[in-house]
Amino acid sequence: MILPIYLYGWPLLRRVSEDIPPDSPWLKDLIANMFETMYHSDGVGLAAPQIGKSIRLIVIDGRSLAEDDPSMSDFVKVLINPHISERGTDTALVSEGCLSLPGIREEVRRPDWVQMSYYDEHLVFHDDRFEGYAARIVQHEYDHLEGKLFIDHISPIRRKLLTGKLNQMIRGNVSADYKFVSVKK
Repeated sequence: MILPIYLYGWPLLRRVSEDIPPDSPWLKDLIANMFETMYHSDGVGLAAPQIGKSIRLIVIDGRSLAEDDPSMSDFVKVLINPHISERGTDTALVSEGCLSLPGIREEVRRPDWVQMSYYDEHLVFHDDRFEGYAARIVQHEYDHLEGKLFIDHISPIRRKLLTGKLNQMIRGNVSADYKFVSVKK
């Protein structure tokens, strides 16, 4: 089932998400719905807060980036209750966008690697290091679980320049090729 994406302005997007019991009976269906929603929206990652759930769940499929980075050719992940334990000190500046902020792209500086613990869709525990594009995607989606958006990582001047677009988004004056819910829609 394709779910609507919650857009900028929803208070839920600014909340820290809660851990969930990995063996929740509804989890398998929710994961399938999140993947379907992400694919329908042409995203490479989707966090549960973006579909109105304040829980620690992320789905990722980075295979569409394999042409630019061959290491992404099999990067498909389900991250249940992820927690970052360590971040690299070297950073990279790369353009990012977000399904919850349609039409906005900005250069974001992030660490080049992260160490993260999580459960996968088979309820197997992992403690993995992600690097490159994988680290960027994981951090972007992880931010959603911490109540942050990628625009929180840009300069105050750049953010000020986006004020008009962000206010339009809150009012529902936005266009996207996927089902969404704005605050005033």
